Amino acid sequence: MTLKVYLSGEIHTGWREEIIEGAAGLDVSFSAPVTDHDASDDCGVAILGAEEKKFWHDNLGAKVNAIRTRKGIEDADVVVVRFGEKYKQWNAAFDAGYAAALGKSLIVLHGDDHQHALKEVDAAALAVCQEPRQVAQILQYVLTGNLPG
Repeated sequence: MTLKVYLSGEIHTGWREEIIEGAAGLDVSFSAPVTDHDASDDCGVAILGAEEKKFWHDNLGAKVNAIRTRKGIEDADVVVVRFGEKYKQWNAAFDAGYAAALGKSLIVLHGDDHQHALKEVDAAALAVCQEPRQVAQILQYVLTGNLPG
C-alpha cells in the first residue's frame, strides 16, 4: 500500500523534513504547498500583474496557491496540518477543515499552547501529535502494523 501524504501548515521550521526522514523506507509520497514565503505571497502579482491595494495582492496569491493546495489535499490519503508557534496560521485551519469535509484522514500537529484554540480542529482529526516523529511513527504503523521501537 502506498500512502499519499499532504503536509500543510507552518512553513518556518523543518518539521516536514523530520517527517520525511522519519518515514524513510516506507511506501509514502509527500506533497506540500509552496514553502517559500515570499513566492507564496507574491505569486499572484508576479504572474497576473501588480495590484495597488494589499487586499487584492493577497487575494491573487491566495487564489493561485489554492490551485496547488486543493489538488494536494484532494489527492492525499492523509493530510497532516502543522500549527506553529510564531504565526496564526488561519490557512492551516482552513486546510484542516477542507480535508475533514472531504473525509480525508487528518493528523494535526501542534503544541499544548494551541490546544484550546484548536479544539474543534483536534476533534475532527484522527490523531493529534506534538512532535513530527509521532507523525512518522503513525505512518509506519499504518503501513506496516509495527509499533515504534
